[in-house]
Amino acid sequence: MPSARTTRTRRLAVALAASLTASLSLLAPAVAAPPPAAPAAGPLREVMFVGNNWDGTADVIAARGDFHRVGRVNVIPDKAERLREIHLDPVKLAFFLGVRTGPGEGHDQFVDDMYATPDGTAMVVSRPSFADVVSLDLRTGKVNWRFPVAGYRSDHMAVSPDGTRVAVSASTANTVHVLDIATGRQLGSFKTGDKPHENVFTSDGRLWNMSIGEVTTALDAPWLDWTKGDRKITVVDAATFETVRVIDMRSRLDAFGRDDLSDAVRPLVLTPDEKKLYFQVSFLNGFLEYDVESDRITRLKTLPGSPDTDPDRTTWVNDSRHHGLSISPDGAKLCVAGTMDDYATVVDRATLEQGPLVPADKPYWATVSGDGTACVVSESGADRVTAIDFATGERVASVAVGDHPQRVRLARVPADWTSPGAN
Repeated sequence: MPSARTTRTRRLAVALAASLTASLSLLAPAVAAPPPAAPAAGPLREVMFVGNNWDGTADVIAARGDFHRVGRVNVIPDKAERLREIHLDPVKLAFFLGVRTGPGEGHDQFVDDMYATPDGTAMVVSRPSFADVVSLDLRTGKVNWRFPVAGYRSDHMAVSPDGTRVAVSASTANTVHVLDIATGRQLGSFKTGDKPHENVFTSDGRLWNMSIGEVTTALDAPWLDWTKGDRKITVVDAATFETVRVIDMRSRLDAFGRDDLSDAVRPLVLTPDEKKLYFQVSFLNGFLEYDVESDRITRLKTLPGSPDTDPDRTTWVNDSRHHGLSISPDGAKLCVAGTMDDYATVVDRATLEQGPLVPADKPYWATVSGDGTACVVSESGADRVTAIDFATGERVASVAVGDHPQRVRLARVPADWTSPGAN
């Protein structure tokens, strides 16, 4: 039999172990039980984001009807911090000032492109002058995450069909980054031609990037077009980011008999079946049609020039003549922003006949309303957004927005959303 002393020792050890176990249970993190399920996302409403490039805001407007303004988001809540970083780095400062004097036309470029996350809780914004992409909480206006791009300027973006990934052009690094839209984590990247610009995801699991080369030099005569750099369309697998196709529009334009045209592909749209591509190029008042399967340019549409447009090409904004193109959901109509000619017009895709020339002050982008019935253009010279009916070609609404609106994107936000700080 164990002695009384041994028995007491064992009892003391058991008591100490029990006490220690109880103490540790109090200190353990509360993750033993499964966490409660996240609340289901509330109802969403369809809106449009309008990026006011020069004042660093994004207006949120109705996506149809009268397109009234719903609210506004400050997309540079961290402006003081970003400027402090820039002014402490001579190279960053030089590029920051270069953006201002070059593509910014004497202004800082605070918002280029914007999209909403699938759950409608955040806005993801590319900010050229800050060379980054940020996610902003739409309730609080605070920064969720920030991704500095390679080089010194961010540009156009695109969102994958499922809404989970965002591609952004890093224009001075000839790179496109693809990010997780919820976390900002880079999923991959790929190299492009000089100055990547527009990005487009297609339904076959590919991502297209169009590089436009140098657009801020004064070497704008047609015979000097070769000085603008290596411009091409780079098509990659959207999962692996491996290049699957490179399209050099220079050779396609030459084969079409238009070696006088620039090969800098600006905004473009695809038909619903993705068999035809319509695109604008630098200095052209019009657009071209490209057959994706046969790999050739098939038609050209030249649109009217305004007698008031300065013929000096060096005065055209960033080599743009017409910049902005959208297509109706049924593929029957195209909508063109005639940037330097101060109009927008709807074009029948089958016949290429244009409708009325709707006066617009330096229209810089074109997209489609939420119900698909109207083309929506940003009038960067008048600080407003205008809707044009696809069926009639006539203006149906205009709404005032902030300073120098450019990109306009469809989005969804919570049904009860109001501007951050409004409550």
